[in-house]
Amino acid sequence: MRKQKGFSLIELLIVVAIILIIAAIAIPSLLRSRIAANDSAAASTLRTVNTAEITYLSSYPTIGYSQSLKFLGPNTVVCTAPGVVDNQHACLIDATVGCANDPGPCPKSGFNYFMNGTPPGAGLPAADYLVSASPLSVGFTGDKNFCSEPDAVIRKTPDGVTPPPLAAPGETFAKCGDPAQYVSIQ
Repeated sequence: MRKQKGFSLIELLIVVAIILIIAAIAIPSLLRSRIAANDSAAASTLRTVNTAEITYLSSYPTIGYSQSLKFLGPNTVVCTAPGVVDNQHACLIDATVGCANDPGPCPKSGFNYFMNGTPPGAGLPAADYLVSASPLSVGFTGDKNFCSEPDAVIRKTPDGVTPPPLAAPGETFAKCGDPAQYVSIQ
């Protein structure tokens, strides 16, 4: 009698069941890791925007803070070309965050970024701004809303609190400094 080589159907089913059990354990951890990475990237992006705002204010003191992400970014110009950098093409942030949607959303790494503030009045420079980030899909791409103002403190919605949607960035402006809505992460 010849002995057959190979695996039986039962052995293959056991291996498939083991793989499915491992996947059921690993996938939620992977998703939580991705959410944590996106949340960290959003906070880092807001730090970058804060730094860009300080540079913008130093470069254009008569204008004050930029009121638009697109003005902080390239705004459709090639930043390496000579003579293109000005107050509407500052080239201080990348074109993804500094997109042409004004006041937003500018999507990047699972978050939408918004900016607004108080426009300069009667020749006065703009004295403030608000930059905020909200997840594209709460619980899937991120868990928190983030915001920052000229004090450069990054704030987030508290842990365990589902962030409200940022339908209108101006609506969030008064809430960014409100400790009942946002807590500092710095």
